[in-house]
Amino acid sequence: MSERKVLNKYYPPDFDPSKIPKLKLPKDRQYVVRLMAPFNMRCKTCGEYIYKGKKFNARKETVQNEVYLGLPIFRFYIKCTRCLAEITFKTDPENTDYTMEHGATRNFQAEKLLEEEEKRVQKEREDEELNNPMKVLENRTKDSKLEMEVLENLQELKDLNQRQAHVDFEAMLRQHHLSEEERQQQEQEEDERETVALVEEARKRRLLEDSDSEDDAAPAPPRPATRPKPTAILDEAPKAKRKGESWERSIGTLGSRSQLSGLVVVRKTDLDRGTQHSQQVLTPGAPHNQKPADPAPQTPGASSLSQLGAYSDSEDSSGSS
Repeated sequence: MSERKVLNKYYPPDFDPSKIPKLKLPKDRQYVVRLMAPFNMRCKTCGEYIYKGKKFNARKETVQNEVYLGLPIFRFYIKCTRCLAEITFKTDPENTDYTMEHGATRNFQAEKLLEEEEKRVQKEREDEELNNPMKVLENRTKDSKLEMEVLENLQELKDLNQRQAHVDFEAMLRQHHLSEEERQQQEQEEDERETVALVEEARKRRLLEDSDSEDDAAPAPPRPATRPKPTAILDEAPKAKRKGESWERSIGTLGSRSQLSGLVVVRKTDLDRGTQHSQQVLTPGAPHNQKPADPAPQTPGASSLSQLGAYSDSEDSSGSS
């Protein structure tokens, strides 16, 4: 079975290439090519602007009897995008450009015109110097004077700039180095501050975590007992059993009676005072300067306030007697 894509073709033994008829094509044959507009142009028929780079399906042909240094010149036919008028231009190998031929005008290009003018002046000068040696000497003298004037003007501008502005490049370099060192030092200090701040934050976070763990592990401390007011015993009813406080558990009680029990002293009536006085008179051998006994004996557990109340009561009783 033969291959689908055949590379080698079969030539019979009696094949004679000279017998193959040659295709004779006209020299001005046109080919259809795809190209872009080489420059900006404006149609003469409708005034439509055709900008550089716009694509066309153009017809190309070789210009007859026009050759530049053996290079053929080609002509292109395009149509206006608005009125379909035919526009033609051809290649210009001498100037490496294109020349407008028919149907449109090329837009103004100042740079191209300037270059052409410079080339024309240079060519005229060369032609003139070629036939006249004195003209060559004159042109050289003019060129040297012009060059000297340009150098003098340049030196004047340099002197003027030096008078107006004194620039110390060494100082500028030193300032630049100093600013660079300051910037590096500032960046280093900022990095150190950020590092210290991060370390401090981590330490505080660790301390908070440790304190939280200790609070969860240790029981809450007991609240200190509030001391009652001295006069609260008058309003409260007597209790069967008093609750022990923290300081009583640690050092024990000072007495069986309450410390505030001596604050209340019963005021004696006149009848009780007379009975007490008669008992003192009837008792033989009692000294005259002996003070009467206290109506309420002090208990070991009585506080200083209770003793003060008993003393004041004894003074009242002695004064009344």
